[in-house]
Amino acid sequence: MNLDDVLRTFIAESQELLLLMEEALLQIEQAPDDVDTINALFRVAHTIKGSAGLFGFTPIVAFTHVAESVLDRVRGHELRVDESLSALFLEVRDHLCTLIELLASHGDLQGMTEEHERQGAALVERLNGYLEHRHESAPSLATIEPLQSTCTARWHLSLRLCPDVLRNGMDPLSLLRYLNSFGQIGTVVCITEGMPDISTMDPETCYLGFELGFVSDADQATIEGAFDFVREGSQICVLPCNGDLAGFRALIGRLDAEPDVMVEAFIACGSVSREDWLASPSSDESTTVAMIPVIPDQAARDDVTKNRGAKEARSAEGNLIRVDAGKLDQLINLVGELIIAGAGANLGAIQSGIGELIEATSSLSRLVEEVRDCALTLRMVQIGGTFNRFQRVVRDVSKELGKDIVLQVLGAETELDKTVVERIGDPLTHLVRNAMDHGIEPSQLRRERGKPEQGTVRLNAYHEANSIVIEVSDDGGGLNKQRILAKAIERGLVAEGQQLADGDILNLIFEPGFSTADQVSNLSGRGVGMDVVKRNIVALRGSVNLESEEGVGTTVRIRLPLTLAIIDGFLIGVGNASYVVPLDLVEECIELSTDDCSDQDFLDLRGSVLPVLRLREMFAIDEPNHGRENIVVVHYAGMRVGLVVDQLLGEFQTVIKPLGKIFGTAHGLGGFTILGNGAVALILDIPKLLGQVASRQKHGMTLSPELTQ
Repeated sequence: MNLDDVLRTFIAESQELLLLMEEALLQIEQAPDDVDTINALFRVAHTIKGSAGLFGFTPIVAFTHVAESVLDRVRGHELRVDESLSALFLEVRDHLCTLIELLASHGDLQGMTEEHERQGAALVERLNGYLEHRHESAPSLATIEPLQSTCTARWHLSLRLCPDVLRNGMDPLSLLRYLNSFGQIGTVVCITEGMPDISTMDPETCYLGFELGFVSDADQATIEGAFDFVREGSQICVLPCNGDLAGFRALIGRLDAEPDVMVEAFIACGSVSREDWLASPSSDESTTVAMIPVIPDQAARDDVTKNRGAKEARSAEGNLIRVDAGKLDQLINLVGELIIAGAGANLGAIQSGIGELIEATSSLSRLVEEVRDCALTLRMVQIGGTFNRFQRVVRDVSKELGKDIVLQVLGAETELDKTVVERIGDPLTHLVRNAMDHGIEPSQLRRERGKPEQGTVRLNAYHEANSIVIEVSDDGGGLNKQRILAKAIERGLVAEGQQLADGDILNLIFEPGFSTADQVSNLSGRGVGMDVVKRNIVALRGSVNLESEEGVGTTVRIRLPLTLAIIDGFLIGVGNASYVVPLDLVEECIELSTDDCSDQDFLDLRGSVLPVLRLREMFAIDEPNHGRENIVVVHYAGMRVGLVVDQLLGEFQTVIKPLGKIFGTAHGLGGFTILGNGAVALILDIPKLLGQVASRQKHGMTLSPELTQ
């Protein structure tokens, strides 16, 4: 039994539940009477409270108990969710998230400060305003006292826990502590009939059973719900102490226990009296009072499942397994090394000329490629989770700005590498906030322009070749090109009288420190946003471009590779050097005829003009070429360029390795890889090269041969 693993699982599941809670709260603002969403919120609070109770995290249990009580009134139609209650529960969610983060960083709640306690107490006080009997419903943050005088219903609990409950990380005593959070445990009788001889006893096996009396105003479903986490393999019975002894007699038969021992346990717990038991006629064999199973409220469970978007039955959840992200990274690294080793084996087989060996290494290469694809698939996650987090950002920022703005999410099911998803969050945050602050106009101005008062920020994702495109767009006022140009001239970024294309003017906003805001606000104006966006995107081997039309809106388009680790490449040679081009960007290969050999920067390709880049000149390669040159036509973001090379060496599985710091300023290079013979091949950064061509065409300049310096 590893409690650290169990705690990590609790933290991970709690964080997922809190994300679900945030989504449900944002959804319920639009549909306050949605029963499914209300039940989902209640189940989140109940599950976190129950899990925290099993670990003895009293502050979380106490705080969540109050929130759960308010949600129970909402579920019972005693309260209706309005904007203020939704906003309060968003703060409750944030506070719970803070407590879970403390657990993640410290392993316990010892890191709680007085400020955390003050924040929690203030939220509890506000929640109490929604409770009719606040002192009965809200336990202290410091400790949870069992309910005493206010409880009138008496219950009998019979517990025979699964023998593996300790191995599974559950402490039976924590269950009893949790019961005390909403009731009072009376006498507990420990049943030791199943105890083996001490010589054969397994210290990690639970042999004990419990019979106990319980006083609580909670209903039977709530009491049964306390055992959700240990129900598998356990026998748990909850009986009301209402004078009906048939259930107790049936329980004895169900447990196949010694009747005299069980009767004495019932009497000791105060669940039945000796006089009533003796006076009650013994049940005959026709008595069929079944033991009450602990089955949580299925409807509420279905609500949670629906809100998570799960389409499968709950039985299918057993097919899911949590894997540490570090283990996946290690797997990808090993697959990369396997690819390099396989390429070396394949090269050796070809050089040996042995047919059987060549065939064997060819089969091996095919299998390695399949392993690579499977390994990369394991790291692919949907971007919808990242997109949906911006619902909260849009809600909070729009209220801060006093604007009516809604977020639209498209392409949420689009998948990309987990590492890319994690690192794209900050750039998207900058873009969304800028769209709301600078892009969307105030409601009055939108009315004057004939637009809907409610502005729209749209997040969209889709695949394009072997890349993913993420668009952040708004229907605001667009960018003022003349204002941007004037600001650039003022800052010395552009010379007075210099003519720039519209795209170049718009891209000036990506310059460090550039801002057109007249005043610095909490959201923007310091010029530290858009350059950070571009720098982070470039670090992911991506590109970003901007489209804007005044009065219509702005779209920022980000292109990113699906994975940062392994790609299919096309190997080319120039002199004695080798280069790799991403295969999905290669359109065709053409042999360069003698008539086409010239110093011009373009050629006629079947009636269309094709710009060309001569890699020999670009990288200052002096080795002679004894064969005919070839052209590799590449395309990216609607642009085509021909790369003039010496040799076409075929497809090659490429393990991308980053260049060292000394090459950090090199243009046109996206990394390197190791070939089967141990040589190094540079990976060409096609977006950068095409950007150089576009710049050359706009300014009529020749491409500098020192492109990589």
